[in-house]
Amino acid sequence: MFKIDNIELSKAILLAPMEDVTDISFRLVCRELGADIVYTEFVNSEGLVRANAKTHQKLKIIEEERPVGIQIYGANIKSMVGAAKIAEAENPDLIDINAGCWVKGVVGCGAGSGLLKNPSYMQELVKAVVYSTSLPVTVKTRLGWDENSIQILDVAKRMEDAGAVALTVHCRTRKVGHSGDADWSWIPKVKEVVKIPVFLNGNVLTAHDVKRAFDETGADGIMIARGAIGNPWIFKEAKELLSTGIITTVVDEEMRIQTCLKHLKLAVKVKGEKRGVLEHRKFYAGYQRGMYGAARIRSELMKLTEYNPVEDALLKYLDSLKQEVVSV
Repeated sequence: MFKIDNIELSKAILLAPMEDVTDISFRLVCRELGADIVYTEFVNSEGLVRANAKTHQKLKIIEEERPVGIQIYGANIKSMVGAAKIAEAENPDLIDINAGCWVKGVVGCGAGSGLLKNPSYMQELVKAVVYSTSLPVTVKTRLGWDENSIQILDVAKRMEDAGAVALTVHCRTRKVGHSGDADWSWIPKVKEVVKIPVFLNGNVLTAHDVKRAFDETGADGIMIARGAIGNPWIFKEAKELLSTGIITTVVDEEMRIQTCLKHLKLAVKVKGEKRGVLEHRKFYAGYQRGMYGAARIRSELMKLTEYNPVEDALLKYLDSLKQEVVSV
């Protein structure tokens, strides 16, 4: 059991912040299916302090998704402090600092995992953000810059000393990005040197991975990223596995299509019809993974810009799948 302000959880399963993925509609779907805490897409501190409207839009949250964290990133302390104050005005449950993004454009300006090159500066930045807001501040980072500079134990202590109330560790280095296996063995070592909650991230793709991660590492929480794309049921399945030892949820074609439509309805409600439908296109492949004739129906869906035609096409597709089963 751990406590972050008013959030009190045991064996928490969290939805990771993901660019172009974790918008309000996806966060709501994951919350409904069992995610304990969800996070916004990562938000550029420079864009916020310069009043960029598109950047500020990423901060928007609604009551139904709580508890929710806003994640911000940047390398300039003044900008990060300003961004934290702007984020606080949106009234999230916590603010998370991204110190783990490996993408060249982010790292190149010293942000994300670029902060790992200078742990003392990283500590100074986190401390400044902590002092600038009344909200709890958490940090998400990596093991180190590369295999020759794994310094997560030192970084973890620095983050705790700076006032961070929880730490998420993506168990890879910046150098490998998302390739190779994550090294979960560092989580128990991190927990030995800090008293704040420690969350594991990396290589968590199934409900069984969630259980194994808890069993092997004693992490306070497991953060799921790519494993939730096209598979938001992973949270529900993991909760079932942890509580009863078996997964009872059956994710069949009907559940996939009905969840896809629910997700799209939420997107349309939040973003408006045309934008909601257009931006939902990136989710079709995940929801239809492994389904017969998926490529054909996706090709058709990519041409549509309104909700009703999408619904008609998907329900017709579902009927054809059912008839295929009957004929067999």
